[in-house]
Amino acid sequence: MSPKLAKIFLYPIKSLDPVAVNQATILKSGALKGDRSFAIVDQKGNFVNGKSHSKIHLLRSSFNYNTNTLSLQIQGTDKKATFHVDHQQKYLETWLSNYFSFPVQLVQNKITGFPDDTIASGPTIISTATLETVASWFSFLTVEDMRKRLRSNLEIDGVPPFWEDRLFGAVEEKVEFKIGDLLFQGINPCQRCIVPTRNAITGEPYPNFQKILSAQRQKYLPPWVNKSRFNHFYRLAVNTITPESEAGKTLSIGNKFTYI
Repeated sequence: MSPKLAKIFLYPIKSLDPVAVNQATILKSGALKGDRSFAIVDQKGNFVNGKSHSKIHLLRSSFNYNTNTLSLQIQGTDKKATFHVDHQQKYLETWLSNYFSFPVQLVQNKITGFPDDTIASGPTIISTATLETVASWFSFLTVEDMRKRLRSNLEIDGVPPFWEDRLFGAVEEKVEFKIGDLLFQGINPCQRCIVPTRNAITGEPYPNFQKILSAQRQKYLPPWVNKSRFNHFYRLAVNTITPESEAGKTLSIGNKFTYI
């Protein structure tokens, strides 16, 4: 079975729920069009995200790219509302401010979005087999639970666990590969934050999540991997850069993976 693109996830609002799509277009910045295009910020311009505000996990969201509307619901309640992000932004910001109990704004960047890694701002990549293996390290966690915790953009099937560790090399080395006819450069193993330690729906922390993942990651690190890239083992998935030459090209589910 050859490697192929199995899933594409866009996160229209940074830190909120994903949208699974069949195709995605590359922007000139290297980001996926529609991915983390919006972010919620406080009065100081700081991101209101899962790293600093665990309450965000209780917000269920659904984004419609065709109508540019955002539907929000507070987990476990009937409190929900739908807003057009262009024409009803002030109403949306009032709803969110009431929810967080402090003033917030919705900001947008159509050029680069708001990536977690501003240097390697291309889509993050992980394999289905890695998600399955990592989920097995934790009692009561499913593959879908792990998928929601790690929030990667692209999922590759038809490969063994931790296959994506082949997509980075030494510091400043760029590992080139293609998905379909799109060129990518693998940069580094993704450093995880506090977000994966929490239930993506309830925000409840999983005891010793970081400790367990780090210990198992070290134990099962492939022998061929570049170990110099692991100053710690709380790293999973791969950050990428997409050259400007790929702007306007489209990824599709089922695209084959090839090394350059």
